[in-house]
Amino acid sequence: MRKLLLLTLLVAVPASAQLPGLRRRDPAPPAPVQNPIEVLRAAFAAQSGGTTVYFAPGSAQLTPAARTLLTNQAMWLRQHPEVAVRIEGHGDPTDTRNHALALGAERAAETRNYLILLGLPSAQVSAMTWGKERPGPPSAVTTLVAPALGGAPLVPAAR
Repeated sequence: MRKLLLLTLLVAVPASAQLPGLRRRDPAPPAPVQNPIEVLRAAFAAQSGGTTVYFAPGSAQLTPAARTLLTNQAMWLRQHPEVAVRIEGHGDPTDTRNHALALGAERAAETRNYLILLGLPSAQVSAMTWGKERPGPPSAVTTLVAPALGGAPLVPAAR
């Protein structure tokens, strides 16, 4: 008789019913999916102290603070030879278009040459200038991290 009563209760109670005294467990939230390049960029910025090197207005000479930052960046990049970087030079906001392009190119080249002087292979570091064509930090160059995959496009980092 007890078995019949128990069997009747099990059939009558739906499987999804909540038993008294028990809490339903919510499913765990899905883990955030991160793009590997964004993880590299974040690690590069955090461990090297930043991604932007600032210059004096109208100048392409590296300041002592810029040299310190580039030294930290070079140390990180030597530990990650699979990562290539692109140096983007920017001019000053008050420059003419041509002068901003020239100054941005000088700043990017100075930064690239200093990183190579610190022991990075030249194939790991590229340089370009935006001048006034693409807004960026004034009086600065920005180091962008990209994977060194054959022919993969270099994607700008978020600022």
